[in-house]
Amino acid sequence: MYKNILVTTDGSELAERGVKHAIELAKSTGAALTAVIVTTPFDMFHLPEGKVTLMPELQAQHEERQRAFATQVLNKVSSAAKAAGVAVETLHVEHDQPYEGIIDTANKKASDVIVISSHGRSGLSSLMLGSVTQKVLVHSKVPLLVCH
Repeated sequence: MYKNILVTTDGSELAERGVKHAIELAKSTGAALTAVIVTTPFDMFHLPEGKVTLMPELQAQHEERQRAFATQVLNKVSSAAKAAGVAVETLHVEHDQPYEGIIDTANKKASDVIVISSHGRSGLSSLMLGSVTQKVLVHSKVPLLVCH
């Protein structure tokens, strides 16, 4: 049924549940698995006060921290997949809007399903938080499997 599964992660414990599910799904269906982490680019308008004086250095520091974090998270996914006997491609994508980065990656990889985690919030907290999962659900044409 599935040939290409995309799993999203942000390195959180919640996202780890989705990763585990995606690995098992890929293993049981023989599908290709791609893991993606989307980070946001440097944004000088959201810097802590007093740190705006060294802009190029701050941008380089931000980019290095994002790369290091993404590598750490994706290595963990890769290790879990390898332990389960599943080959996985890992991708670090930088995008202003993480949900768009996820959808773009799913489309580029011809994904049959996106496995994504959600806190399962509802009501006012859901509206105020505007979760990435909610935005992917609303805007993606690729089916979603949401893990709680």
